[in-house]
Amino acid sequence: MVPDISRGSKTYGLLAYLFGPGKHDEHVDPHIVASWDGFAPDPGRDPAATLSQLEAALDLRVNQLGDRRPKRHVWHCPVSADPGDRLLTDEEWAEVARRVVAAAGIAEPGDPDGCRWIAVRHDPRHIHIMATIVRGDLRQARLNKDAERAQAECRQIEKDFGLKELNQGDGTAAKRPTSAEGHKAQRLGRGEPVRLQLRDAVRRAVAGAADEDEFLDRLKTAGLLVSLKIAPSGDVLGYSVAHPDDRNAQGQPVFFGGSRLAPDLSLPRIRKRLGTGPLQAVDNAQPAGAATGQARVPGSRAAQARRGAADAVESAARAIDEGDDGQVAAQLAGAIEVIDVIAIRAPADTRAQLLAAARAFERASRSHVRAERADNRALRYAARQMLSNGYATNRGEDGGATAMLLSALVLLAIAAARWHSGRGHAQQAAAAAAAARELRAAYGTVAARPMAAMAQGGRRLPPEVRERQAEIIRTRLAETEGAPREREGWDALAATLAEAEAAGHDPAALLDEAKSWRELDSADSVTAVMVWRVRRIAGLSAVPAPAPAPAAVQRGSGPRTGQAAAAAPAPRRRPTR
Repeated sequence: MVPDISRGSKTYGLLAYLFGPGKHDEHVDPHIVASWDGFAPDPGRDPAATLSQLEAALDLRVNQLGDRRPKRHVWHCPVSADPGDRLLTDEEWAEVARRVVAAAGIAEPGDPDGCRWIAVRHDPRHIHIMATIVRGDLRQARLNKDAERAQAECRQIEKDFGLKELNQGDGTAAKRPTSAEGHKAQRLGRGEPVRLQLRDAVRRAVAGAADEDEFLDRLKTAGLLVSLKIAPSGDVLGYSVAHPDDRNAQGQPVFFGGSRLAPDLSLPRIRKRLGTGPLQAVDNAQPAGAATGQARVPGSRAAQARRGAADAVESAARAIDEGDDGQVAAQLAGAIEVIDVIAIRAPADTRAQLLAAARAFERASRSHVRAERADNRALRYAARQMLSNGYATNRGEDGGATAMLLSALVLLAIAAARWHSGRGHAQQAAAAAAAARELRAAYGTVAARPMAAMAQGGRRLPPEVRERQAEIIRTRLAETEGAPREREGWDALAATLAEAEAAGHDPAALLDEAKSWRELDSADSVTAVMVWRVRRIAGLSAVPAPAPAPAAVQRGSGPRTGQAAAAAPAPRRRPTR
């Protein structure tokens, strides 16, 4: 059950909407289910009652103040039930309304001077509570933190009425679009309110930005209107953004300050994030045990950037499991930048899933835990590298590298959900779990082709090679829950180990090293996770190498050393033109 509080100045205008047909004739049988004294005129059910009579009754105390009447004297709170809940009766909705106005401070039980209010039902699944905020003693109602109190009461109502129980808010959520913003988006044929689009755009402008100037330049490059708040000293105190096509009745752009979009998008909070240090390669960007100093593996620059990001994400997931709260908060703030970038750089077949994952994880990255003096430069550098190295496809080496990164991100999101849940952060835990589901769906799309190719390669291995790799997998993963049943995953892992062995690596040592990075209990497919880790440790291509020609098999496929390498003919060089 969701309350959504706003303030206004026109009593009659809101009444005309509540008792009218609605924007699309969606209002059915509008009528009052409860009021301050139980005797308010009901224009919906009483033919003799008028909107003007109801307006006069609600505004009685407001008008008594004369010139001292508050400008925004109308308090409006729609309360919506979950679509899966049972339909409540008018009497039950009346009880909901009485409890919400009491909790918010509009009219407490037994207070003869409480504000005047009504609750109107014109839809089976929600009511609108409307009040004027002047009390009988002509003082204004104390409404500080009314939204938090109303939310808390709705959580208790859900329990008492046997409805779907939503997670308790903690004051760190971004402000939801108002009903007016939603109606405006519908009227103009937009898919969603501008506030949500601006929030996404600002978050992406922060992702991987080296400094404040670059952040502001990215906002302008994205086509947004940017207004800066300048102090007399010339210092920038804040910023606000507007969509060029979003105008008010006077034709002026509608600006939103960063803090109105989300708590962590205010300029001071963004400066803290940008102030962690220069964005360059960071020594701890690789998981413990990852090979270093290897020759560059094949693939585009975009694929290389994704492989580097996968290493940074693995390290961040380990920090979430093992670090203190400040370190974890920093890793979550850095991880959203990586997810944001991969979403905007994704091909069309996964973009919607990744954008949904970014929006969900944005909530998971924000809590009351502060990332003071914690370092997330590795993740921010990874995001910057992905941005600067262009788009990647979901095929070939690009697709394999993207699958590597998504596999790591899924485990990070699961680790974040577990961390938040352990600290009672219900909203953030649910958001991280939702992000994990979207990331897992995107991974399934991207990884299907390379994993199928590797599985096919594993089935084509010579029997003695296949059995040798299978025995190593059985031995090294025997205690890992789920791994023995993943037959197709085994084929792909066997092919990967055989390819690594041909390149001069010890398959058993590779598996041990990959297992040591962090836990595997949260993985959907243990063998799939091990495939991507082994390929990164061994410096293998993200997609399986083509099968060697028969002659090459007879000569042996291991790396050439000593005299054999010296005798090998030098590769031909294309003549310069």
